Amino acid sequence: MNDRRDDADKETAAPVPDHGYVIDEQVGYLLRKAYQRNAVIFSEHISDLTPTQLAVLARLTELRSISQNRLGRKVGLDVATTKGVVDRLTARGLLQLDRDPSDRRRQLVSLTEDGWRVFRHAAPLGLKVSDETLAPLTQAERRTLHRLLKKLQ
Repeated sequence: MNDRRDDADKETAAPVPDHGYVIDEQVGYLLRKAYQRNAVIFSEHISDLTPTQLAVLARLTELRSISQNRLGRKVGLDVATTKGVVDRLTARGLLQLDRDPSDRRRQLVSLTEDGWRVFRHAAPLGLKVSDETLAPLTQAERRTLHRLLKKLQ
């Protein structure tokens, strides 16, 4: 009797290929799958922001006013992505851009009152997203994962 479970068992019991590259053992693949899990959970709880937009808002609550270039570095974004995120959040009225008084060529980015309001609403939801993402792990495993991920940065 050959059913789908038998086929699935055969797939998981496949021998290691001669080349040795087993996709299910690759760190990039595993990190991407974990991120996909997080992204789905994020979108279930926070529909009006992306994870990157929330990261920008969060960083600005810490730094208050900062150049767009430095903001991107502090959130781990390239220049083009930073510009796109800042432009979209500015268009929504969540960020404001002001000329740097010490360097008129530079724009300083900061949260507007609406930006603060949106962040204060999203922050507890973001904590819930993290909690749900890590739900399969014990508290000790969560601490270990955080420590190891920080070590990889």
